Amino acid sequence: MRINLNDNGLHLRFAPLSLTRPIGNLRIGIFTNDERWLTFLNAFGIDSSTKIGFTTEKYLQGKFPNQENALEINASVIPNEEIVASVLQLGENSTLEFNDYWIAKSGDGSNIISYTGPEPIILENRWDIYQKNDLVLKQDFNLITSNRKSEKLSKTNTVIGDPNLIFLELGAKVEASILNTSSGPIYIGKDAEIMEGSIVRGPLAMCEHSALKLGTKVYGASTLGPHCKVGGEINNVVFQAYSNKGHEGFLGNSTIGEWCNLGADTNTSNLKNNYGSVSTFSYESQKEEKTNIQFMGLCMGDHSKCGINTMFNTASVVGVSCNIFGGDFPPKYIPSFSWGGSNGMVPFKFEKAVEYANNMMNRRGIELTADEISILNHIINLK
Repeated sequence: MRINLNDNGLHLRFAPLSLTRPIGNLRIGIFTNDERWLTFLNAFGIDSSTKIGFTTEKYLQGKFPNQENALEINASVIPNEEIVASVLQLGENSTLEFNDYWIAKSGDGSNIISYTGPEPIILENRWDIYQKNDLVLKQDFNLITSNRKSEKLSKTNTVIGDPNLIFLELGAKVEASILNTSSGPIYIGKDAEIMEGSIVRGPLAMCEHSALKLGTKVYGASTLGPHCKVGGEINNVVFQAYSNKGHEGFLGNSTIGEWCNLGADTNTSNLKNNYGSVSTFSYESQKEEKTNIQFMGLCMGDHSKCGINTMFNTASVVGVSCNIFGGDFPPKYIPSFSWGGSNGMVPFKFEKAVEYANNMMNRRGIELTADEISILNHIINLK
């Protein structure tokens, strides 16, 4: 079986996170959508040779190739069991629709079929990644833990709520922490760790090799992608992968890309002083746009960093490969490949940006591929 997750023309709607990946490869809940489809298809007994590609921007195709003669799936739709069953029954030249949204298309899509199952979760804006993380995380928890048994939780921990809503994968470690499942489940992936003194109110998803540092406080639906390390206080935050917020400081209602680092005592405002709706930068219109959202913190693209004691204003947007430092608040919108802070920004030289990215990645035994360097080169030339 061949599937393409289709950006549906919304590539810039999810920037800066989508500047370096297709929408179908964004993490929300426990999985990225390509991982989620593979997990569902495996649960349905579909051949493990299933290929998932992406219908996305041309400059991303080297790393995220398109599959020929494939079923097109709307990447903004989070699949559930009923959607997957409907897609598997979709005939030739058919389109599966829900209200005004198409879910899947085969061939020319001329035969319209209405989806009648439970209302799907659909991502319409980049802030949906944290706003809908609660719903998606709970759905993913049920999917990944179905008919499976958790590793044993240490007796040094205090559990509030249903202990069956805590699931530990092989190698997961949790000691001397408070785990509250009253608001949702807690998933601790393979070789992930919650260090002593942490206080967690679910739902929380920790992917493989992620960590909560000593005394971390987590509340609201949050996700730590693979190899993320987090400390301090977080509320309703989604980290994609390989990113760190290792020290004290507050981060709320935010989305953080891959290979990012937030310096010690970095703090983010997630609510205006007048409690009003926020405005934030749009990559589609290239200007700040009013939203109907009250809580919005930081959206940071891949390979960006900030120094100690950085303060971010409500609804700040940081592009790809930025280095932010200095006192006072930096600008609410920081273009990709920028260096500086409140006293002004200068261009971040491409060669230095690649060097610094590899310096961080080499600590994990990884370095930028030729395709990834090509993607970064495209992004810097967008300016």
